[in-house]
Amino acid sequence: MPARELQEQLNTLREQLEQNPPLLQEERDRMHELMQQIETKIELENLTQEQDSSLSDNVNLAVERFEVEHPGVAVTLRNIMNTLGSMGI
Repeated sequence: MPARELQEQLNTLREQLEQNPPLLQEERDRMHELMQQIETKIELENLTQEQDSSLSDNVNLAVERFEVEHPGVAVTLRNIMNTLGSMGI
């Protein structure tokens, strides 16, 4: 169930990134890379239960980068972080 919730949060994040003010290409690339890491983890979660603290660290860093200029994105990233935590990641 948490994996489905996490996927829904990623979809929300994608929508926010499409609608919100423009990001620098570097920021956009980092967000897409982070989202890909999360999606890969969702896929792997079905195969293994090992923890990956670097993914949580990356999401936390993204929250810090976006919380001032893009608070909606930061809220969605925090939700993703909470869901990852509930999944044991």
